[in-house]
Amino acid sequence: MSDSLWKKTLTGLRRRASGFRASFVRFNHRSIVTLSAVTDILTVLVTVAAIAFICLVIVYGGYYHSHSELQMLLKGCRWIQALFCFNIIYNLAFNFRRTVRTTRSFKWVVDGIMLLTLLPWIYPHPVNPWLPWLERILYSNIFLFTAMGAYSVLSISLALTRIISKRTNPSLLLSSSFLVVIAIGTFLLMLPNCTYTGIDFMDALFVSTSAVCITGLTPVDVSLVFTPFGTVILCILIQIGALGVMTFTSFFALFFSGTSSIYSQLMLKDIIYSRSMNALIPTLLYILSFTLVVELMGAFAIFLSIHGTMSMTIPQEIGCAVFHSVSAFSNAGFSTIPDGLSNPALLHGNISIYWIVSALIIAGSIGFPILVNFKEIVVHAISKHWRRMRRRSYDGLLLHIWSTNTKITLVTFGLLFLAGAVAFFVLESSNTMRHMTLLERITQSVFNSATPRSAGFSSVNPARFLNVTLVIVMFLMWVGGSSQSTGGGVKVNTLAAIWLNLRAIITGRSQVTAFHRSISFGSIRRANAVVAISIFSYFIFSVAIFLMEPDLSARDILFEVNSAVFTVGSSLGITPQLCAGSKAVLCVAMFLGRVGIISLLTGIASRRDSAACSYPSDNIIIS
Repeated sequence: MSDSLWKKTLTGLRRRASGFRASFVRFNHRSIVTLSAVTDILTVLVTVAAIAFICLVIVYGGYYHSHSELQMLLKGCRWIQALFCFNIIYNLAFNFRRTVRTTRSFKWVVDGIMLLTLLPWIYPHPVNPWLPWLERILYSNIFLFTAMGAYSVLSISLALTRIISKRTNPSLLLSSSFLVVIAIGTFLLMLPNCTYTGIDFMDALFVSTSAVCITGLTPVDVSLVFTPFGTVILCILIQIGALGVMTFTSFFALFFSGTSSIYSQLMLKDIIYSRSMNALIPTLLYILSFTLVVELMGAFAIFLSIHGTMSMTIPQEIGCAVFHSVSAFSNAGFSTIPDGLSNPALLHGNISIYWIVSALIIAGSIGFPILVNFKEIVVHAISKHWRRMRRRSYDGLLLHIWSTNTKITLVTFGLLFLAGAVAFFVLESSNTMRHMTLLERITQSVFNSATPRSAGFSSVNPARFLNVTLVIVMFLMWVGGSSQSTGGGVKVNTLAAIWLNLRAIITGRSQVTAFHRSISFGSIRRANAVVAISIFSYFIFSVAIFLMEPDLSARDILFEVNSAVFTVGSSLGITPQLCAGSKAVLCVAMFLGRVGIISLLTGIASRRDSAACSYPSDNIIIS
């Protein structure tokens, strides 16, 4: 072919390509309304399909199926797979700029993996594959379901963040998310494959509420009723309840997709206690990674502790270690070991597990704002040391790197923990611990000082405690953990604010101070309100249970209600004896204790602007 003919051919191809590109651009401009409508419809369909896929996975794992039923489930998954892939291709073809602008790298990976699932359709199963191991992965159902699962989670998270962007009331949205998860958990726990002997609706609702609200009360024996699949469901409910639905969905939407409104980001900033919008994703990533790392370390330590001591296989030991690590860090208090942590093989032969569980409980109940402040302190110290090593001046000196909240929380938390351990050692050494060695008594004292803070594990039967010990334990249950932690109760911060306010009143100070800082009037007001509402709600729920359970002792009922309202999970053994009405009342108590009664009431009540008018002040007699 001559040079002139080659140039003419190239010129013709370029003109055709340019004409095709121009026609495509004109088509996009003329059909922008249609394309936008199709995009919206596809978004809705993909969200529905993602929910449908999760339901198919639940049906697959929760029921026994024949071969024909399995084929029907697989056919449904294939239709959902086709819709997912069509949505990806459509957005790349007609919404390319917006897709590139709003999609993060991990989302590209998920989309790419999702498109790889089309390989068996385009190129059927090869007889002589080049790489047999790669062929086994790409053509397997496990690869298909994993890709579809990841894509479904991202799609559902994006849908939820779009709902958040509608300026929904944060308190009501948080409460609604917990109610939805509780309802889903109730349905899942009633699946045939989740239990050995079945479970009725009220017990399933009670266990689901207890798990999502990270309480630990249960009317059934978890080790005898739930199958391994059921314990996995229970573990997931505990983890979601500990970190919150909002945290998970916002993490997937922000980190993996990068799309979220300013309003939802501001709301998430308040939830996770991020200091700025720029630190939102790093703080969120730090919280989730810290949770994962601590739970993995705890699971490994528990596995080493129980290995070869509980007559379990290695897979059973791994499952037991992971479940107890999640349950301890989340302050849930559930156990899959027969008799729980009071099992004789642990109580009199393996005391190391109590130290591990205590450390996990404290790590979970110390509070995410404290953990974020710890990270800032560590980063500051490392940066300062690095600058000194390189002989450079350090200009980033922070005068107040330890926040006042951190100082108050750590001091109050430490004093309560130490006082509880000493009190338990002194009071119960001649009672429930009289047959134990000194090391075992110290271990049980430390453990039983940590677990009432919200975890609810039992190593020694609390029904055998002295009455004075029970009063101290109930006080620790009422206080609970730190604010914005997995712990329950009125919170350590609240108790500290009340005490500091009392000190200021007694000493005649005009301001409430701590560590050379003045505590805001709003914080004191909220602390007083939390204490007042906790006492009022405890009274109401106690009276309700008293009316429905006249045959039970006041001691047992007061302890049970305390455990439910402040989401602890300890019991004197009356939970299985409660009637359906009492269980329903305790479900309400656990739910309100988890979401916060004041937060829920402020979300329901309409706010009024008090700046419109000002009334003259007057005094009331308080003595």
